[in-house]
Amino acid sequence: MLTILVAVLAFITVAGLGFAFAGGGSADAKAIKRAQAIVAAPSVERGRGRVAAQAASSQETRRKQILRTLRDQDKQQKKATLAIAARLQQADLKLSVRGFWIVSLVFGLIVGMLLLLVTQKPLIALGAAFAAGLGLPRWAVSFLAKRRIKKFTEAFSDAIDIIVRGIKSGLPVHDCFKIIGRESPEPLGGEFRTMVENVSMGLTVEQALDKMYERMPTSELRFFAIVLAIQQKAGGNLAEALNNLSTVLRARKMMREKIKALSSEAVASAFIIGSLPPGVVVMITLTTPTYMAPMYSDPRGQLMLLAAAFWMGLGIFVMRKMINFKF
Repeated sequence: MLTILVAVLAFITVAGLGFAFAGGGSADAKAIKRAQAIVAAPSVERGRGRVAAQAASSQETRRKQILRTLRDQDKQQKKATLAIAARLQQADLKLSVRGFWIVSLVFGLIVGMLLLLVTQKPLIALGAAFAAGLGLPRWAVSFLAKRRIKKFTEAFSDAIDIIVRGIKSGLPVHDCFKIIGRESPEPLGGEFRTMVENVSMGLTVEQALDKMYERMPTSELRFFAIVLAIQQKAGGNLAEALNNLSTVLRARKMMREKIKALSSEAVASAFIIGSLPPGVVVMITLTTPTYMAPMYSDPRGQLMLLAAAFWMGLGIFVMRKMINFKF
């Protein structure tokens, strides 16, 4: 028994000494590895932080680039919209830019000659000819273009509903475009007929919609083009997406009509305030011409009339900006 106990104690002693001498190196190695891990952990974190910062920086750079691109497109769109050629196209006038300027020049010369014969004052005739030649034709073209775009916008929601019902019944989108061009009122029907013809000539639907947007620069048409482009690239339920778009467009239309009703009082007030001074001048001139004669004959009166016209025009412009809501 004593021999067995001594053998066990000797084994334990030898094992302890072996662990002490052999295991110390592994402990040091573990300690070194632990220290290296502790030292390397901040490096890994710094590496991860650097990668995250680079990703965030790239996303921020991409976002700024997208915003810059959108601003450039918006500027180009505004320039294209305000150009005479675009206005003539939006008004559906079969007239070239050169023809427009010729008509404006002839109209300005006619107005200037008539006023020169009536008033015998070259400065007044020259000013009237300049205003009639540059201002009035452009205003007329803009008026016709806005009226046509308004008609197109009012009927556009119905066109989207036709596409939704056609898709649900199994018709292709191209056939739905043909139905809209055949059954919708002008100018909506004519624009869709032109788009169908462009697609038949080899253009894609996206390119045909871009050309339609040049003729009808409305937010509703841009939304429609974006929905179709996303559906072609990512797939999905086109009928549901167009149905949601139709709901949004009808809500925008209701909001537009509500704003128009709420601002009608301000519009009427601006019209009365703007037309009251010229109306008073005209009535006094017709009732008592001798009372207003010095204002037209004396240079000081003419200067006062010119200043009054300038300030009245500035006031009307400011009031128009205050009551004109665009969205």
